[in-house]
Amino acid sequence: MEPEKPSFFSTRYIKFLGGRNTVFTLVLLLLIGLVIMIYDEISFIFVPLTVFLGNVILPIILAVIAYYLLRPLLRLLERIKIPRIWGILIIFLALIGLVTLLVFLVFPFLKAQSLKLVEELPGNLMVLLDKLDGFLRTSFFRDFYLQIESDVNSILKELPTEIGQFLQSTLTGLATGISSIVGVLTGFVLAIVTVPFIVFYLLKDGEKLPNYVMKLFPPRMREDLRSVFTNIDRQISSYIQGQILVSMCIGFMIFIGFSIIGMDYAMLLGVIAMVTSVVPYLGPVIAITPALIIALVSSPFMLFKLAIVWTVVQLVEGKFISPQIMGRSLHVHPITIIFVLITAGALFGVPGVILGIPGYAILKVFVSHFYTLFKKRYNKYEPVVENRYEYTNHKVD
Repeated sequence: MEPEKPSFFSTRYIKFLGGRNTVFTLVLLLLIGLVIMIYDEISFIFVPLTVFLGNVILPIILAVIAYYLLRPLLRLLERIKIPRIWGILIIFLALIGLVTLLVFLVFPFLKAQSLKLVEELPGNLMVLLDKLDGFLRTSFFRDFYLQIESDVNSILKELPTEIGQFLQSTLTGLATGISSIVGVLTGFVLAIVTVPFIVFYLLKDGEKLPNYVMKLFPPRMREDLRSVFTNIDRQISSYIQGQILVSMCIGFMIFIGFSIIGMDYAMLLGVIAMVTSVVPYLGPVIAITPALIIALVSSPFMLFKLAIVWTVVQLVEGKFISPQIMGRSLHVHPITIIFVLITAGALFGVPGVILGIPGYAILKVFVSHFYTLFKKRYNKYEPVVENRYEYTNHKVD
C-alpha cells in the first residue's frame, strides 16, 4: 500500500505561514487587489454613473431628510383615520403655509440683520485688530511680536514685483470660480424644485421600498435583509429627527440668552447656531465665532456675559436635551465621531461633515450584521460553555 502523500497545506512552509486559513486569507486579499486594479484601469466606464449620481445625490439626500422629519406626522394623521394621500396633502399645505409665514415675517428681519452685520464686520475686525495690536505691544510677547512685524514688513516690500502675476492668476481663477458657482447654484435650484416630488412618493410608498429590494434577493437572504433595513431605518430616523430637534432647541436658547444679555444680532446668531449645530462638535465652534467678534468689540463685560450664556446652553444641551431626545441611538463613541468628521470632511468637504455620522451609522449596521452572520457560520467566536454536569461532580468530589 502506497504511503499517503502529504497535502499542500501540510508542508512545512505553509505551516510556518499559519496553515490553510492564512493561505486562504492571502489569496483573498490578492484577488481583492486585482479587482481594484482592474476597476481602476477601466474607471472611464463609470464616468456617466458618477455624473448621474453627482446630479441626483443632493435632491435625494434632502428628500430623505424631509421624509424622516415628516413621516411621524403622517403616521399621526393615519392613527386618527385620515387616508395616507389626504394626510400627505395636509402636510404639504401646512408646509407651504409655514414657509410663506417665514418668508414674509422672519426672513426680511434676518436679511436686514445679515446685511447690517456684513457692513459692520470689517470695521469690527479692524477695531479688534487694533485692540490686539495694542495688547501685544505692551505684553510679555512684545519682542517676539515686533520681530514678526519686522519680518512681515520686509516681505511686503518685496511683493510689488509679483503683484501683476498674482492679479492675473487671481482673475483667471475668479472667472473659473464664477462659472463653477453658477453651475452649483443651478444644480441647487433644480434640486430644490425636484425635492417635493421625491418627498411625495417617499411618503406614499417609502415603507414599501425595502420589500421591493428584498424581492431581488434569494428567499433565504430576505430575513437577514429585513433586519438590516429595520436597523438602518431606526438609526437614520432617530439621528435625523433627534439632531434637528436638538439644533432647534440650541438656536432658541441662544436667541433667548443673547436677548437677555443685550447682545446685537441675537436672532441672527441664534439661527446661525441652529443651522451649524446639525454638525456635532464642529458646529458650536463655528456658531460662536461671530458672537465672539461682536462681544470683543462691544466690551470685556459683554464677553463675560457671552461666556456665561454659552456655558449654560452647552450644559443644558449636553446634560438634558441630547440625552432625552437623542439618547444613545447611534451607540457611537465621541472620539469615533470626531475621527469620522475629520476624515469625511477631508475626503468630501462640507457634505462629508454633514453626512459623515449617518453614513458611518449605516456602515456600522452592515458590518455588525455581517460579522454576526460570520460568527454563526463558523462558530469560532462563541463563548465556551463548560459542562455543568462534570463541573458539579468535580465540586462534589
